[in-house]
Amino acid sequence: MSYTDIEYGVQDGIATITLNRPDRMNAYTYAMRREMVDAFDRVDADDAVRAVVVTGAGRAFCAGADLEGGGDTFNLDKRRDMFGAEDEVLEDGTPRDGGGTVALRIARCLKPVIGAFNGAAVGVGVTMTLPMDVRLASEKARFGFVFARRGIVTEAASSWFLPRLVGISQAMEWAATGRVFDAQEALRGGLVSRLYAPDELLPAAYALAGEIAGNTSAVSVAAIRRLMWSGLSAPSPWDAHIADSRLMAVMGAAPDVAEGVSSFLEKRPAEFPMRVSEDLPPEVPDWPVR
Repeated sequence: MSYTDIEYGVQDGIATITLNRPDRMNAYTYAMRREMVDAFDRVDADDAVRAVVVTGAGRAFCAGADLEGGGDTFNLDKRRDMFGAEDEVLEDGTPRDGGGTVALRIARCLKPVIGAFNGAAVGVGVTMTLPMDVRLASEKARFGFVFARRGIVTEAASSWFLPRLVGISQAMEWAATGRVFDAQEALRGGLVSRLYAPDELLPAAYALAGEIAGNTSAVSVAAIRRLMWSGLSAPSPWDAHIADSRLMAVMGAAPDVAEGVSSFLEKRPAEFPMRVSEDLPPEVPDWPVR
């Protein structure tokens, strides 16, 4: 697929996905939705990719849905392109919301995903990032869950993700007021992990991604990512214990473990032989389950 609304590249084991409509503050479109899903398909299919950095071109990360369609922007009868494709409708015929198709594709990614907020992230521009594993921000970034101010509801499965990330009280405050807030408030509320000067943001994101790519087993990271996220809705710690135990039992005799222990004892960098595309154990949780 050729891309018009995003850019995609891979270097040093790190895939970069750049939202690329700078003249519209990278506002979200049907084309961007389709291209983002395709890009994450490429990420999972490429064993050379060990981590993903997502950022925006220009002065914004993503200003939310493109509202050029006016009051009919979210009208299903007139703007079906804002929803999921025809082959992705729910069983009762209701189409999936477009942001949710991206968020859930990111959720099931087998590589760790780092969001680098270079500027404003509003509406779907922030909700689609909630399934990312780490969110870093420029000190100039701004955020807003503005749905109630537009007469719609939170989407992209953010009613599930946001309270788990920041707590129900903080999630409701941001969603009920719909206000746009600064990077310091995002940091205090737990939406982002760290803040950086604008010119230090991407280097920091790549340093973190490089630490993953250069030191870890890709299969281990994929399994850990699924264990962590699926564990958020496990009924009890026993369910997590069962999932952990199954994977420890099957992976304990795997080549990556032998290499990881040997390289540690021999005081040398590890060269893990296993590939996510070929060697991911079936015991890794299938998450999110449709």
